[in-house]
Amino acid sequence: MKKAPDPTQISLLLVEDEVTALELLAKIVLKKFPGVALYTATNGRAALELFKASMSDIVITDINMPEMNGVQLIAEIRAIKPDVQIIVLTGDTENALLEASIGNDFEIAHYIVKPVSFELLFGGIEECLGKTAPKNPKPFS
Repeated sequence: MKKAPDPTQISLLLVEDEVTALELLAKIVLKKFPGVALYTATNGRAALELFKASMSDIVITDINMPEMNGVQLIAEIRAIKPDVQIIVLTGDTENALLEASIGNDFEIAHYIVKPVSFELLFGGIEECLGKTAPKNPKPFS
């Protein structure tokens, strides 16, 4: 039986089309940040549907993916939840699509070039956690 997510818990959506890399990143992120609810997806379209269901606070996404690329995914997510924190992972340092998007109000918290530096990733997640509104419900008076 799967436990229902805790609505007071910070949630993170991790999107990576390389399954082995996704599994490794998920394990490492959960080990470092055991208090977050982690969701994973292997393409942009699946990630968007998962985001709609989870309304994650932080999204870590690859850019070059099948079905919907990371730039399209981020635009769709921002339309739903403008204050979501975004961390971009990419192996393409010459990505013209990303560069064009950054100049057009395409706000991201961090941009990390692959191979991923865990020090940079953890620092980025910690910074995003600091910018995420606390979800603790206020007690009734």
